[in-house]
Amino acid sequence: MTADSEGRGRTRRVRWVAGGAVVLALVFAGVAAFASARGDGGNGVPAADSADAGFARDMAVHHQQAVEMSFIVRDRTDDEDVRRLAYDIANTQANQRGMLLGWLDLWELPKVAPDGAGPMAWMGGEDGHGGHAAGHGGGSGAGAMPGMATKDELKRLGALRGEEAEVFFLRLMTDHHKGGVSMAGACASLCAVPVEQRLAQGMVEGQQSELGLMRDMLAARGAKPRT
Repeated sequence: MTADSEGRGRTRRVRWVAGGAVVLALVFAGVAAFASARGDGGNGVPAADSADAGFARDMAVHHQQAVEMSFIVRDRTDDEDVRRLAYDIANTQANQRGMLLGWLDLWELPKVAPDGAGPMAWMGGEDGHGGHAAGHGGGSGAGAMPGMATKDELKRLGALRGEEAEVFFLRLMTDHHKGGVSMAGACASLCAVPVEQRLAQGMVEGQQSELGLMRDMLAARGAKPRT
């Protein structure tokens, strides 16, 4: 292994360790947030059907697919810019997913919606957010979530190589981020736990920034986001 490779490996390990420390800090901050959360029975814990719990469940699933797509494209292209973006998305969203699932554990709430309620039920059909829910998804079990790729789209991504894979990934992830921004924006308005609201607002800002980057990356490849 060259010194260059060893250096990159150390950098990746440091970034993962640092990310893990942030996850733990924010999860433990969720414990302190119990006191200020609107919950059932006045115990400071969000109800199972609350926006806080619903967002944590649904966004954990949403993030998992973003991580999956990022790992797929990493092995389908040698382009450093796309691979770097995929790494950043996978790292960020895996860490955030850990926070969301950690809060559900701390709240002792199920990781599946209660009483068979479908994805996005926590938004209550709010205009301005829920209308985007179908997105381009629909082929997976979580198709009602905005921006989710279908099983066929994931399969196609895994079959492409080079610039074709890059363009298709950027288009899929653009849809995915638009859906994520919609969901996170709803939580920023509806959720009651302050630390979760702050995380949701951070998702909005971070993913909007990446949307601009992906638009530029598509343009550099003579392509545009899907309409």
